[in-house]
Amino acid sequence: MFRRLRRGLKNGFYSIITWLLSVLVKIMFGLRVIGRENVKRDGAYIAVARHRSYWDIAFMVVALGARNRIHFIARRGLMRNNPIVLFVIRAYTTIIDRENFAKADFRRMLETFKRERLIGLFPEGTTKVRVDAKAGAVHFAELTKKEFLPVNIRSRGPYPPSYPFRYPKVTVSIGSPFSVGELDGDGTGVESRSERHRRMSTRLMERVDTA
Repeated sequence: MFRRLRRGLKNGFYSIITWLLSVLVKIMFGLRVIGRENVKRDGAYIAVARHRSYWDIAFMVVALGARNRIHFIARRGLMRNNPIVLFVIRAYTTIIDRENFAKADFRRMLETFKRERLIGLFPEGTTKVRVDAKAGAVHFAELTKKEFLPVNIRSRGPYPPSYPFRYPKVTVSIGSPFSVGELDGDGTGVESRSERHRRMSTRLMERVDTA
């Protein structure tokens, strides 16, 4: 009973956060969402997007809606934020030490992927430009059999925003889900596992860009 109550409170607070973010990004960015019907109520997904700004998190939350609560994977450095943000991070993310990734981080992520219906992930792992996607998304999709849900965040104007006055118009397109096996394609069969995962990670981001 306590677990059910806790889940209800968590979902209720998430709905409030989603509504507040929705108002904010629609005013500031004129946010438009395409393809929400691709998210099935009983589907278990890894929602993936490119990471160019911390606004990406808000766009993904609003685009998928309050009924599709996302649980993000976040790096430990985010814990330095103010107490209000810290509460939200603790409630809706799993924290890992990306720089010193250990077995405990792996187990924590695997448990999260199995427990949560919808995982939010930015495979590049940073907002820096020209960074290759890490192979973790592919690896955990193979382990948990979750489908990928590609989320393409497109902007017309400067993005990240040029503060304080220049905000782009943003459209978020949610593509059709697909399995990790669809990324394997015409592999040579002689690749190492790390090479194969790198190739599949590249294809994953290509699917994001065309969503």
